[in-house]
Amino acid sequence: MSENILEVNNLKKYFPITKGKEKGLSVKAVDDISFSIKRGETLALVGESGSGKSTTAYNVIGMYSATAGQIIFKDEPISNNIKERPLRLRKEIQMVFQDPGTTLNPRRIVKDILSLPLKIHKLVDKKDPVGQIVRLLEEVELPMEYLFKTPLALGGGERQMLAVARALSTNPDLIVLDEPTSALDVSIQAKIINMLLRLQKDYDLSYLFITLDLSLVRNFATRVAIMYLGKIAEIAPTEIFFSDPEHPYTKMLLSAIPVISEKEEEVKHAKVTPKGEIPSPVNVPKGCSFNTRCPLAFDRCFVEDPVMKEVASDHQVRCHLVEERRQS
Repeated sequence: MSENILEVNNLKKYFPITKGKEKGLSVKAVDDISFSIKRGETLALVGESGSGKSTTAYNVIGMYSATAGQIIFKDEPISNNIKERPLRLRKEIQMVFQDPGTTLNPRRIVKDILSLPLKIHKLVDKKDPVGQIVRLLEEVELPMEYLFKTPLALGGGERQMLAVARALSTNPDLIVLDEPTSALDVSIQAKIINMLLRLQKDYDLSYLFITLDLSLVRNFATRVAIMYLGKIAEIAPTEIFFSDPEHPYTKMLLSAIPVISEKEEEVKHAKVTPKGEIPSPVNVPKGCSFNTRCPLAFDRCFVEDPVMKEVASDHQVRCHLVEERRQS
């Protein structure tokens, strides 16, 4: 059995444009990316809005059908066509969305929300069905008194805890977390993150963590992958990612992390100031997609699209500058 619970190989997701001046073209939301997630680890997929990270997550769970590429889950290739995926994959791969308010039925009580996936997957404890729901609430630190409340009666953090309990109810192996704390207060963010870390340890869960917030990644993720315009720029273990980044885009993101002490300022990376704006995913620049913003771009960057190269153990970078520097 492979140590990887998930492998994504050369994944593409294009959205054809059917109206307007750009009719006939496609939005290249995800453009030929590959990564893996080991059993029991967290891979953080980081990038600015529009980078393709959420689209990647939706392909993994089957909300979107991939344009091309292969997804392997527990050593088994799974179909890019969501209609052909077996029901058990919905049990084994769960998702927690950014806004639980849009994914929890506001008219159902908590008891019914948590009972539904158990019924669908035939996991109901017939001897003690209510006790089963109470135990799920306890796992996410919600009291049993919430059984008969609706999501409208809960706070934002409590709704997200309920969403985590629903994902946990089917005993999944992989949970996709799509910016699960971005809409919450900082104190609630910390509570959710600590809870997710505890659940990961208790249930040997693997996480694909989608986020914009690099400050959350340092203490939560095992490895980090940076996306830009539908492509992965760099993948590295978290410690290496923060201490020895290679890609100019990674350095740009790290230098923008706010600091609150002189000690943090001393270890902060030198500021990298990007040029211009993010190009349209419909008209991606020729060569490296980051060339219009990279202050270090040279001639090769404008004509040849770089490929991922391993620069150290488990550390890959897609950059001509890094490649040539290491060859010289």
